[in-house]
Amino acid sequence: MPTLVFFLVSLQALGAAIGALSVIWSEITYIRAMRDGALDVAERAHLRVIASGLRFGMFLLLLSSLGLVIAAYVLKATAQPALTASYWTVIILSLLIIGVSWALSRRLISFALGSAAIFTGWWFLAYLTFGWLPPLSFGAAVAFYVVATAIFYALLAAARYLSLRKS
Repeated sequence: MPTLVFFLVSLQALGAAIGALSVIWSEITYIRAMRDGALDVAERAHLRVIASGLRFGMFLLLLSSLGLVIAAYVLKATAQPALTASYWTVIILSLLIIGVSWALSRRLISFALGSAAIFTGWWFLAYLTFGWLPPLSFGAAVAFYVVATAIFYALLAAARYLSLRKS
């Protein structure tokens, strides 16, 4: 059973890494595609491929998270995942990314805010699954996410402005 847990943790980390790298790729591709002022058919097809990578990363992340919860229950682990702040942070961030992506696809929120929220969420998930974030309470994680989203909103807006302005 420890081999299964290691496999599920690795799968969760792989899903987060795929999502985090895909979101960087999508930002770079979007900026390149918008340089001429309009998205053509080939550019839209390329962005759809990136969206597939993001969906695959989220699928791996959520599937392995479910598997880890089931494995913890079967192994009668003393610390059940549903009782930890990091588990709920991962789940809420995953749902937030899905919700913001849906709202962005329906044009219910601005592209700048939606892409910053998704970008920050994926990197937050990657850092959480790799264990690179210090242990945070749920409230501290939410506050950190909000501040990080504001910072990435400004950075991505500046990057888009600098790359899209006419020379």
